[in-house]
Amino acid sequence: MLHHRSPASMLHSSYKILAPSSLPPRQPKPLSQLKPSFSFLSSPLRIRLFFLNPRAIRGFATAVVAETKAAETKTAETFFSDHAVSWASLGLSHPLSRALSNTGFSRPSLVQAAAIPSILSGKDVVIAAETGSGKTHSYLVPLINNRLSASASQQGLTPTPSGLSLVLCPNVLLCDQVVRMASGLCDDDGHPLLKVAAVCGRQGWPVNQPDIIVSTPAALLNNIDPKKQSRSSFIRGVKYVVFDEADMLLCGGFQNQVIRLINMLRFDEKQLSRANKSAVEVPQGIGSDSLERFSSEDVEDQQESVLEEDEEDQQESVLEEDEDFVAEFEVEDIKEEIEAGSIDRKDWRRVRKNYERSKQYIFVAATLPVNGKKTAGAMLKRMFPDANWISGTYLHCHNPRLERKWVEVTVDTQLHALIEAVKQGFRSDMLDYGAGVSRTMVFANTVEAVEAVAKILGKAGIECFRYHKDSSLEERAKTLVDFREKGGVFVCTDAAARGVDIPDVSHVIQADFATSAVDFLHRVGRTARAGHHGLVTSLYTESNRDLVDAIRQAEKLGQPVETAFSRKRSFRNKLKKRGFSKLIDKSTVALTSA
Repeated sequence: MLHHRSPASMLHSSYKILAPSSLPPRQPKPLSQLKPSFSFLSSPLRIRLFFLNPRAIRGFATAVVAETKAAETKTAETFFSDHAVSWASLGLSHPLSRALSNTGFSRPSLVQAAAIPSILSGKDVVIAAETGSGKTHSYLVPLINNRLSASASQQGLTPTPSGLSLVLCPNVLLCDQVVRMASGLCDDDGHPLLKVAAVCGRQGWPVNQPDIIVSTPAALLNNIDPKKQSRSSFIRGVKYVVFDEADMLLCGGFQNQVIRLINMLRFDEKQLSRANKSAVEVPQGIGSDSLERFSSEDVEDQQESVLEEDEEDQQESVLEEDEDFVAEFEVEDIKEEIEAGSIDRKDWRRVRKNYERSKQYIFVAATLPVNGKKTAGAMLKRMFPDANWISGTYLHCHNPRLERKWVEVTVDTQLHALIEAVKQGFRSDMLDYGAGVSRTMVFANTVEAVEAVAKILGKAGIECFRYHKDSSLEERAKTLVDFREKGGVFVCTDAAARGVDIPDVSHVIQADFATSAVDFLHRVGRTARAGHHGLVTSLYTESNRDLVDAIRQAEKLGQPVETAFSRKRSFRNKLKKRGFSKLIDKSTVALTSA
């Protein structure tokens, strides 16, 4: 029979269709007997299929076609916009629409269809949508369109406001990814539509002025701080500012740097607004001499005063009081306390609250909770109250294209469960859509746990990539490239959970269960991206059983996953460096001593 002659990787996928119901389930093998699984494409099964009964073949084909059509229908309903919506209908130029089609983007996603017109309108925009929904192109496409339109206006067409676009990302790898995606939109001759440059890592300031600069907050400040005049010119030239992974940029170690940049940009807007007003509109006392005094050096002094002298107030009291928090982001409020000139404070306050906008701010995130004053979403609502919000259909919720598998484990069963879960990635239905390549990501909470998992899989004959913060930037970049090109098993920490786009990951495994809702959502978001389907296998112990039950209940009711974590506030403290990280140490000792 077919099921006796097929390899282990094919048995599981074919069992549901061809194997008799009387067959016993697969028995676990001892760890020492486990060997790597291979694709069914290399087995004799491929030849034997021709000798099957024709009726069986027709029945099998009919079932596959029906399942494929059902999957395509679900994909269309949950990812792509309506067929009537085209790139051109969103207001994009013909060259850009053609470039998108040539790249393989036949029509926009739901998020792109909502975000692109909003960004083209010139208003501030917040894009909060689930991972893999097309957010990066949601902001890149309108930025490129604005620049192309400005170039066309120089040829006698209707003028369109344009300027330098600045994209801020939390790390170098994400910067490189954005540059790659922007440069991938090319004209008919294969040349990128715009010049895009990264300013981060070892990449310094570009010699020739690009259309889009992608940088981290720290790298940008390091490059524009030393030369005051260059900084003023750069800030004045920026018209579009994107904060990718905004929830991360507005919290933790990035917060002070981002606050400083926002203050610089907003101050330049107000300074330019005053310069454009007539003498009647400008309050008496604000003349050219005063504008000279309100130089970029003053801004720097203000920022240093706030960041160095009042750092504790920022972290503790500023974030808790709305009025103080908004004042923190309005640089002129601070200016009133440090400026000693001829300008009356009441006059300056009037100018501060009424100024002409000259820059557009775009915030993008896959996790953006708004409950609580300290959350990134709540901060944005206070900082940019007039911004348009674009929310994804499945933001913080269960994605219907995602299949879940929950496995409770103990010290005795965890190794076997992990290896069996990894072997699921070699099933024929988990391969990369006919390319014969599978991609599985295995998440652990610490570097030590990643190394332990990789060692265990190696002992079981399963080679894998390792990715964590202890690896150099060059090693991580090479590992990502190899995984994209070759597929396989990718064992990593949450360093690979956010922002990194690896196409066609079919299976995500949580060897360590996530310690927060944000980590959980970013992990499971590595699969079922861009309209595809995926599987997530979560291994969990008795200590987090209640949390798993809460998550499953939230998903069943269509509630945000974060509510499950919020009901378990002690969860993060209890599970930090617990669970699999400790169990795996015991298992590793047993494994290596065997």
